[in-house]
Amino acid sequence: MGVLLLARGVDASNAAVGLGDASRDPLSVPRWLYVATGGATIGASALLASFVTDRRLVRRIHRWSVTTPDRATARRVGVAAGNALGLGLLALVVYRGFAGPQIPTVNLAVVFVFAGMRAGLTMFAYLVGNAWPALNPWRAVARRLPNGFVSYPVRVGRWPAVAGLLALVWMETTTGMTKRPELLASVVLAYSVLTVVGAVVVGVGPWFRNVDPVSVFFRFYGRVAPLSWDGGTLRLTLPGMRLVGDDDASEGDAAADGVAANGAVDGPSDVAFAVLLVWELTYSGFVTTERGATVVRALVDVGLPPLAVYGGLYLLGFAAFVGAYVLAARVSASRLQTHRRARELAVQFAPPLLVIAAGYHLAHYLAFFVSLTPSLAAVLAAPLSTPANPLVLTLPSWVSAANIVFVLGGHLLAIWVAHSTAYRLFPSRMQAIRSQYPFVVVMMGYTAASLWLISLPTSPPPFLP
Repeated sequence: MGVLLLARGVDASNAAVGLGDASRDPLSVPRWLYVATGGATIGASALLASFVTDRRLVRRIHRWSVTTPDRATARRVGVAAGNALGLGLLALVVYRGFAGPQIPTVNLAVVFVFAGMRAGLTMFAYLVGNAWPALNPWRAVARRLPNGFVSYPVRVGRWPAVAGLLALVWMETTTGMTKRPELLASVVLAYSVLTVVGAVVVGVGPWFRNVDPVSVFFRFYGRVAPLSWDGGTLRLTLPGMRLVGDDDASEGDAAADGVAANGAVDGPSDVAFAVLLVWELTYSGFVTTERGATVVRALVDVGLPPLAVYGGLYLLGFAAFVGAYVLAARVSASRLQTHRRARELAVQFAPPLLVIAAGYHLAHYLAFFVSLTPSLAAVLAAPLSTPANPLVLTLPSWVSAANIVFVLGGHLLAIWVAHSTAYRLFPSRMQAIRSQYPFVVVMMGYTAASLWLISLPTSPPPFLP
């Protein structure tokens, strides 16, 4: 039973385990009412947020923080230890991927990459704080080599990271590397070489801030977390409030964190990356449901190649998600008498998408991570041996209901972040309230789609290795 759970998890690109668990529990209400209730909840939350019009209260909430004294020595020791740990884990992933048993349920490479990093470390990034800068093995190597031979073009923004994440999710979904340790090790090795060479050529800072999709992935999720390093001190804020930004924020702090002082997003490429974090979970959730499998089979039956079908759904869906968000920005700008243009509104209101993505990720991966925690602990405790009997936990049925709470909770927090952002941008209360409505409609659509996916039974994606 435990082996089947992991096998199903990797077949579903580790994104549908939570969805599958939810779908097996009978719903006490019709599915359409279940999904509509989620959308109505988000709409009601927006109306409630519009009644909180005290600017001083809104500002106090998103500016509240507690800082610890500067512990520069402790931080250096922690970073050094994290670098050593990251390098050791990278070596183990590559070695065990090639030399370990080619069974995904007991191979350290598969279990650690997908249960430990894709699920666990990502959840830590948005629930606690981003630990990836300390663990990043490629940065640890590149910064000790001569680097920065070519200036990174600022106008390119983070579009390379967008393309990189699109490629990584595509490979995870279609190549079968989630159940082929040797292939996974080959991908990790090739990625390592490309990353170190790229960081040496354009410089460590520009590469990991703009190009490396893994670093940008963790950095964006880390902006949702309550803990962060700020000017050498540990800072505690309310979850998601660092996304609001502050007109008084220092550009130096923003540059050190690699994101914008206005709340994590700076430019169209960052908007696309934020939308992609929402879409990639929606896509992997859809193609691993029975409904998604039916759509794929129908398109293949008319003569389309399977990979073309998956690629078309992937890219067209992403374009649709981006298009809906851009349309919301244009509608918001056209309805307001303001000097702020649609592009600026799109950038300013994009950070709430990171909270939505965090809620989606928690709903999709928490059950998967908790179930595989014993297996993860076993492969890490004895990394050079093979667990004789991998243990997978069986979770209670109420975990399915928790998935719904995570999705709705992420959207509710996103509504508040958007509300605080609007009051930071507009001097008029009515402008601040009306500016949010188109974005709230888009959020309601995202919510309905995610809750619909949670309610569907899962199925392995057809025609894939």
